[in-house]
Order: sequence, then C-alpha cells, then structure tokens
Amino acid sequence: MKFALFGNKHQSKKSENIDKLFAAINEWKDSFYIDRPFYEYLLAEDKLFMQPEGIIDGDDFDADVAISFGGDGTFLRTANRVGDKNIPLLGINAGRLGFLTSFSANNVNELFESLHRGEYTIDERGVIEVIADGKQLINNPYALNEVAVMKHDNSSMISIETSLGGRECITYQADGLIIAAPSGSTGYSLSAGGPIIAPDANVFVLTPIASHSLNARPVVVNDSTEITLKVASRSHNYLIAIDGRNEECTEETTLTLRKAHYTIKIIRIKGQTFFKTLRDKMMWGADIRN
Repeated sequence: MKFALFGNKHQSKKSENIDKLFAAINEWKDSFYIDRPFYEYLLAEDKLFMQPEGIIDGDDFDADVAISFGGDGTFLRTANRVGDKNIPLLGINAGRLGFLTSFSANNVNELFESLHRGEYTIDERGVIEVIADGKQLINNPYALNEVAVMKHDNSSMISIETSLGGRECITYQADGLIIAAPSGSTGYSLSAGGPIIAPDANVFVLTPIASHSLNARPVVVNDSTEITLKVASRSHNYLIAIDGRNEECTEETTLTLRKAHYTIKIIRIKGQTFFKTLRDKMMWGADIRN
C-alpha cells in the first residue's frame, strides 16, 4: 500500500508513538509520502525512523490511504487537503478525545493487519460548501465538521437572518450560529446544545451560540437544503470559521451553505462503529461513582 502521511507538528506528545507507525509500515513493506511540515518536524525532533518515498508539497498527491496522525484537528486539516481526491482517510489518535481519529496509536499493528486483509468498511461523510456573495474567501470553502458564524470578541450580539431553501425561517439574535454536518455534531455544535447525529444521516443542524431568545432551538434540515445567512452587526463585520479556519467578513457579505459535490471517505475497522466510539469517548453507561 502507498500512504500519504499527515501529522501534528505543534505538540510533541502527539508524536510520541510515531515509531510504532513506521515499524508497521516497514513490517508490511508499504511505502509512504509525508507532508513537508510534518517531515521537517520529525527530522528536527529526531523521530523520523525511516525515509519516505517522497515529500508532499501542496495538495498535488495520490495514495491508497491518507493517514492522519494526531487529534481531530489534524484529521480535519488532512480532510481539507484530501478534498475531492476520493482517497480514504485513516485517523490514528495521538490526541485526547478523538471522535474522528478513533484508532489508538498503541494498536497500529492490528490496524495494519486489518487493512491488508481488507477487514474494513468505508463511511462516506457529507461536506458543507460555503459560497460568499460579496467576498473572495481566503480559506478553503469546504467543511467536514461545521461552519460557524460568530461575532467579534469586542462586539455585541449579531443578528443572523436565516433562510432555508429560499424561504425566510428565523432571525437569530445571538453570539453566533453553527451549521454542522453529521461529523461535526459531536464537536462545537454539541457543546452549544446541539443534537448528536448519526454519520449516515443526510442532514445539517443549525445550532445558535448563546442565543438571546429562549425559544431559539437547534434546527435539523435535509442536507439538500440551501441555507442563506445575512448578518447584521454594530461593528458591521463578523467572523466565519470553516472547520476552524477563521476569516473576517463584512455584513454586506451574504453566505450560502449547501451540500458539497463530494464526500470524505473514512476507514472503519470491522467491529468499530460510531455508537461504540460514543460509548467509549463519552462513557455512556459508566458508573463514575466508583
């Protein structure tokens, strides 16, 4: 197999077990290409235990599998790089919670054995596309997790006029609004009171952030629905975060969110399910009194 390897270069603890990954690649006689910033980091930290076939610069690469070695943030950045290349992603968790990167770095040998035996399935996750009328977005306009529209830290609440499928629905008076795909329902949206959504559900969820009205509640819509947002603010600008990639917009910028033309493929090993991950990560059913 040929792998494209991406990793976290900001926290050294998240790369402590990288030797186990390289050992598995060597044992199975696989090849790998590595993202340049991660390559330079491992080289400087004396953690590059074998040489790659090549270095990845930019988004022009190909592989059988893209490996994200880190936490969920690293996985989202990897998904952004993979885009519509149709390369399945494998998330190895070297971070903490890890809803997307649910494979432990300690079980790399078993993971590679399952890969080579074909004992895995592929989940297809929907992606949100952002279209900005009146602005050229600096960042990649695609989100696997969520798109968040937020006030500036020093401004008062913002007004977000929300239309669904061309029909005006609700105007949120809030600190912001999160539009999450199923993959993002266990992230920022969940912390703001949104529901957990199964990954195979073809929906988006709209979750207000610190709404100034008690009757404003999360809304779930079919992902075929176009969502239009018009924002008004005393400061005449606001922030948009696309999977955590922030940039500023003026209130003259109207946002349209819709289902992207591609999906992200995520590898699941046999026996591993979304709800098993939830039980393990959120300790559902665990008696914490002991």
